[in-house]
Amino acid sequence: MIEQVLSWYISPDRHYHGIDHIRDCLRQLEQIDGLGDRERAALSQALLWHDAVYDPLATDNEERSAALAAAHCDSSLRDEVRRLVLLTRSHSVDDTDRCGAIMVSIDLSILAADEAEYAAYCTAIQREYHQIPETAYRIGRSRILKQFLERPVIFPYPPYRQRLEQKARQNIAREIADLERGCTGSTAPHPDAR
Repeated sequence: MIEQVLSWYISPDRHYHGIDHIRDCLRQLEQIDGLGDRERAALSQALLWHDAVYDPLATDNEERSAALAAAHCDSSLRDEVRRLVLLTRSHSVDDTDRCGAIMVSIDLSILAADEAEYAAYCTAIQREYHQIPETAYRIGRSRILKQFLERPVIFPYPPYRQRLEQKARQNIAREIADLERGCTGSTAPHPDAR
């Protein structure tokens, strides 16, 4: 099954939500200290599977990815892996959910990339949504980004918040301004676009 999952991630229509994103997520997880073996295993599996199903026009990508993850991971981790994958739908977690905070923060870390990498990310997301008319794309992407800015915090895991929050807010604000000016190459409409 892992070969099938890898084939999905290297699909030519995966411009951002592909194998490089998954590798980056797993690399970041390796840098997180203080996790127990079970926590690390669950997070590793959840990060591996969280974008297994990615159809920009669908509304159930996370549910389908979570179902695949649960069907193929160790049975002792099944519920936790499913739960963690499903968190990537809203990117909202309870204050006491450390593993959830790590999962969400890693997945959203691209929002705090340097300017060139962030621009490449925006272009890649827009390419994934090529079926959407540009005006609808700009409106939808702007709406989603504004929701992130309205949150008290984007990164629920404190070390990520301290390091990445300000840069992410700057990137998002700049992208919104570009979208509202009608610029292309820096945008996505679907609620799951991040």
